[in-house]
Amino acid sequence: MDFSFSDEQNMLQDSVQRFIQNAYSFDSRQKIVDSDDGFSRANWAQFAEMGWLGLPFSEEDGGFGGTAVETMILLEEFGKGLVVEPYISAVLQAGSIVASVGTTAQKQQILEPLIAGDLLPALAYIEPQARFNVNDVKTSATAQGDGYVINGFKGVVIGGPSADVFIVPARTAGDQMDASGISLFLVDANAAGVSRRDYPTIDGFRASELTLAEVVVGPEALLGSLNEGLEPLQYGLDQGMMGTGAEAVGAMEVLYKDTVEYCKTREQFGQPIGKFQVLQHRMVDMFIEHEQTKSLAYMAAMRLAEGYNAASRKALSALKVQVGKGGTFVGQNAVQLHGGMGMTNELNVGHYFKRLTAIETLYGNTDFHLKRYGQL
Repeated sequence: MDFSFSDEQNMLQDSVQRFIQNAYSFDSRQKIVDSDDGFSRANWAQFAEMGWLGLPFSEEDGGFGGTAVETMILLEEFGKGLVVEPYISAVLQAGSIVASVGTTAQKQQILEPLIAGDLLPALAYIEPQARFNVNDVKTSATAQGDGYVINGFKGVVIGGPSADVFIVPARTAGDQMDASGISLFLVDANAAGVSRRDYPTIDGFRASELTLAEVVVGPEALLGSLNEGLEPLQYGLDQGMMGTGAEAVGAMEVLYKDTVEYCKTREQFGQPIGKFQVLQHRMVDMFIEHEQTKSLAYMAAMRLAEGYNAASRKALSALKVQVGKGGTFVGQNAVQLHGGMGMTNELNVGHYFKRLTAIETLYGNTDFHLKRYGQL
């Protein structure tokens, strides 16, 4: 099988690499994280100009017809720079759901301004009692006239503080744990009854706790078919999982390479610590974990590019398990081999480790995806 990139894919990779090198140094990234928005709107506008916001969408939807392979290329480079702009939450999660089940009017409402860099959607799906079970939904949407009244609570809404519109799964039929009876709704962030508590996450992003109290929406807010929202919701989450998996590959590469360079210069007992055989073995193990994760990212991306089905979902779960296992190993060893300075805010190593730790729990942890892998 040929794993080499096409000319267009190489051009995409080169353009993202140049952006990271020229405009996204570690110091620049820290200033962005500490800003009011927690990300750079100027960078977001540049993403739109470069065509990255339209990359995963079809030409019919105003995008560039990219596949999961192009998404992987983009997000791997983002992972190397620890990019905090809400690409995964806005484009891969929310945007993918709208693209898959949205009406023409909804696509014009959401996708067109999203691709242009003028609108930020976010997916509000996590509930406190659900853990990783996305069909455990207490939030309700009760029919009222032609529309609905939504009541409920959503936690850890990544990208929530800057979102203009939310995609909210709510139960319209059945019991709390039923797979059917879940519907998706577009909810304006400024609608009456919508309140949020914003906070920074451990990995430099921003999130919200979202409370919906008697929020009235019209019939045009229903996204997809009534009571059939679970499948498009899972589709959007799996697109996000592909993105974070590729991001983890990029972060792991930076960690093991920086650790190797550090061990070449840090001296102990009159010689570089990289000459000690036990540490050489440790660094080789870090390299192997990165290569295994990258291989699974390639496989998952190619499966997803072929179609969204049981095989691609199984490949994504395999990638997620390896990200949890390999990311933790690489991150822990990078910190340990750098010594006490490995967790200081002044050094990038700890920030990469925090991002990998957060990715391990997103979309379900290692144990969850081992079980999911066995069920598919």
